[in-house]
Amino acid sequence: MLKELTKGIIKENPLFVQLLGVCPSLATTGSLTNALGMGAAFTMVLIGSNLIISAIKSFIPEQVRIPSYIVVIASLVTVIEMLMEAFVPDIYAALGIFIPLIVVNCIILGRAEAFASKHGLWSSLQDAVGMGIGFTLALTIIATFRELLGTGKLLGIPVLGAAYQPMLILILPAGAFITMGFVFAAVNYLRQRNEVRHG
Repeated sequence: MLKELTKGIIKENPLFVQLLGVCPSLATTGSLTNALGMGAAFTMVLIGSNLIISAIKSFIPEQVRIPSYIVVIASLVTVIEMLMEAFVPDIYAALGIFIPLIVVNCIILGRAEAFASKHGLWSSLQDAVGMGIGFTLALTIIATFRELLGTGKLLGIPVLGAAYQPMLILILPAGAFITMGFVFAAVNYLRQRNEVRHG
């Protein structure tokens, strides 16, 4: 019953396993606040698009399937963008162009095409929540390492003390590549070890 919900968190994690959504992950994980903001916006759009596309799938002609999905996703992104600008302007300003770019995020369009267009509302909701949590968790892990080691803080609160010398490269664009490389290596190592143990 919960298979659709949990697969996006671990087994089919969009970032760590499928390597989708790498661009916004690199750009928005300089701080934990930004990563959580992006994860929340992404998850809301994914839930909305999966539910709407699942509900209207039988009314969409085959020839205009993909353009229809993009219109649904773009409409939801516009609503989320306006809500963020109104209620969390600091996060909205920090995320900048990466909020409207959710429209072309391959994870959302991929879930619409591969899952929501073929399944009912309940399964589509579970799929969206699982994938959204998985993506947000991935962003959170990367952002935690980058902010903690790059500034000595978490959510802007000093954690490592005044004696800590921050590794400033980690909050720069190059630091995103370095951190993601180490995290991907660790995830792959754990997956391979798990497969050997169970297989």
